[in-house]
Amino acid sequence: MKFLVKSIKTAGVSLEDVEIAVGRLAIEEEWEPMGPTPMPKIETLRSWDMKLLKRYRPFYMPICDLCCLCTYGKCDLTGGKRGSCGLTIDAQQARIVMVACAIGAATHASHARELVELLIERYGEDWPIDMGGEIHVEMPNTRLVVGIKPKTLGDLAFALNYVEEQIVQTLAASHTGQESDYLDFESKALHLGMLDHVAMEIADVAQVITFGFPKGDPDAPLAEIGLGCVDVTKPLILCIGHNVTNSIDIIDFIEKSGLGAPGEMIEVAGLCCTAHDIVRYNKAAKVVGPISYQLKFVRSGAADVIVTDEQCIHTSILHEAQKVKAPVISVSNKALRGLEEVSDKPVDEIVDMLVTGKVPGVAILDLEKAAAVAVLTALRIAPIRKKFKVVPDKEELAKVASKCVKCGSCRRNCPIDLPIDEAVSAAKNGDLSKLAEIHDLCLGCARCESACPRGIPILSLITGAADYKIKTSKFKMRVGRGPILDTEIREVGSPIVLGEIPGVIAFVGCANYPAGGREVAIMAEELLKRRYIVVASGCAAMSIAEYRTEEGTTLYEEYSGAFEAGGLVNVGSCVANAHISGACIKIANIFARRRLRANYEEIADYVLNRVGACGIAWGAMSQKAASIATGFNRLGVPVIVGPQGAKYRRLYLGRKEDIESFTVYDARTGDKVWVGPAPEHLIYAAENKEEAMVMAAKLCLRPNDTTKGRMIKLTHYVELYKKFYGTLPPDLHLFIRTEADIPITHKFEILEYLKKVDWKPWERPVVDPTLLERLIRVKK
Repeated sequence: MKFLVKSIKTAGVSLEDVEIAVGRLAIEEEWEPMGPTPMPKIETLRSWDMKLLKRYRPFYMPICDLCCLCTYGKCDLTGGKRGSCGLTIDAQQARIVMVACAIGAATHASHARELVELLIERYGEDWPIDMGGEIHVEMPNTRLVVGIKPKTLGDLAFALNYVEEQIVQTLAASHTGQESDYLDFESKALHLGMLDHVAMEIADVAQVITFGFPKGDPDAPLAEIGLGCVDVTKPLILCIGHNVTNSIDIIDFIEKSGLGAPGEMIEVAGLCCTAHDIVRYNKAAKVVGPISYQLKFVRSGAADVIVTDEQCIHTSILHEAQKVKAPVISVSNKALRGLEEVSDKPVDEIVDMLVTGKVPGVAILDLEKAAAVAVLTALRIAPIRKKFKVVPDKEELAKVASKCVKCGSCRRNCPIDLPIDEAVSAAKNGDLSKLAEIHDLCLGCARCESACPRGIPILSLITGAADYKIKTSKFKMRVGRGPILDTEIREVGSPIVLGEIPGVIAFVGCANYPAGGREVAIMAEELLKRRYIVVASGCAAMSIAEYRTEEGTTLYEEYSGAFEAGGLVNVGSCVANAHISGACIKIANIFARRRLRANYEEIADYVLNRVGACGIAWGAMSQKAASIATGFNRLGVPVIVGPQGAKYRRLYLGRKEDIESFTVYDARTGDKVWVGPAPEHLIYAAENKEEAMVMAAKLCLRPNDTTKGRMIKLTHYVELYKKFYGTLPPDLHLFIRTEADIPITHKFEILEYLKKVDWKPWERPVVDPTLLERLIRVKK
């Protein structure tokens, strides 16, 4: 806040026209000239969005062609019909996508707010943002969007004020009788995606600077991961969710109570992103695995106490925990689960309530008290619960399966069409092998059980049949290192932009895989061998760990953790995705010297045309995944989703036959030049891992590639296409500008192909590409 005082006169002071600023100094510091778009509103970057949407037109796949959001409905929107409010089906699909992005952005912003406020309470608002000696451009998303250089926790709270205000303003557009144009809904979705990356960055930086997480360490330690990595003979606390604060309080309480480190006398394990952040704090904790393991692990009875915080927690968790007599402690007001809130009760009384089974669980919003209750309850209840940790034998499993009539309801309701009916039927006769084979592919959603007319606990059968596999499932995962170092950006900036490093591939998102998490690791290994920089986060980073190479090691053990060609970088949990977008931004700022502060359009234009990066969200499931991907899209980074990702209803697809849409300005001359379909799409759904790998190589092509860089990138595109499809890519001629672009190892074959399609060398093979007219240096 600023106000002007015309005159101040005291006995010793006389001042006139004094401007007084109230607020945080970081906001006013001139660390760089202010760019054109500080704290952009809905309309501020709309022109940039429309440039993207003109090239990458939304392609809608309605999974519902009705609108039921107001009392005029249901409204049938098929066949060009309008709803009672006047909305068309394309606008309705775009509205639903926008709402999904709003949910995702709000979830991360809420997570960030809760973290920042708690950490300010514990450490003070002046706690410094210190990301270590090799990171000077900290928080690039916040600098780019908000236009401030945060220095303290208090500054993060200020930046969140902007994010929260914009989420509310944008979500309001979804109300009946507000926005009506599908492209404007898409622009708002892109706006929300951008806000999400700021919120994620704030959340992760806040926990990195206060909890002592790695600060971009390429040699971050290896931690244990897998269903079999915990010692079930010891009391076990299972933490599920995304907000790690209470899990850290649990570890601290264990150590302060003289119980040693996690794993010595009491096990602390995590599921989903809380697991990532637990081992960033203390590598002695254990990572059970991604979201798909929740019900499987809970039903195993291994957990003595289950602590839930927020996000991606199976909403039947209380019901499932009751089956194995494991008490549940909820520590988030976003998911109280109908439990009594007992923060005002003494610790001993709460422990007695849980151990005696008086209540199935409690809600405790005092996190330090919740930690004490979790540890003391686990110690007391573990001996009582031993019988629930015993897996049924083969005969018992066959008896349960004997009720199966092979009606096929389970398979018809399986999201990925697993042959569950055949496996259960085989188990009736004592053959558990087919159920065990399904285990690694199973999403753990339990939809098959809801559909079973005989009430067979199918997921429990699958888990029991795979008992040996589960007990021996132990792997190593490099803990989340957080941001990319400025020094690493300086080393790789030039080869990425010029194309000599073929690309940066980010495996992100959830575990809704079409054929198991192993596919993510197989894709990562193929690309690592080809010297791509591979970055990972969230459930995808865990799935990469649960795979062994021919040498018997995990990919994290075999490959460097540095941001370099052939490096495998685990940045951490969902909120650490901001460090991936941040790396793209830092390439433009550190390597290319583009101004960062509030300069979104120019940086996004640079990334789209020069930075060969692509995301693969192979198991994307949540609204958060939708907003994360859409935030990457606004920045100019394409994303590939798996076949389940088509259910998000919308893709951003380029039309390579549309010459005009892939025409850019040459910033040197102002001429309009066709640069080929590079990158061809912004969001693309691949049917299988082979198509995803081929498309990832193609989506790393950029107009700015040098001839050497284009040759390297096309080498991988051609080799992958030939490996999986047995022929040259049918669109190869669209990416070859001169003969110098042709991969040497396939030159003669490609020259023959080029003759057949009547290819001609481009008149302007190398340009300085931009979509922004204001960046043209010579005006005609």
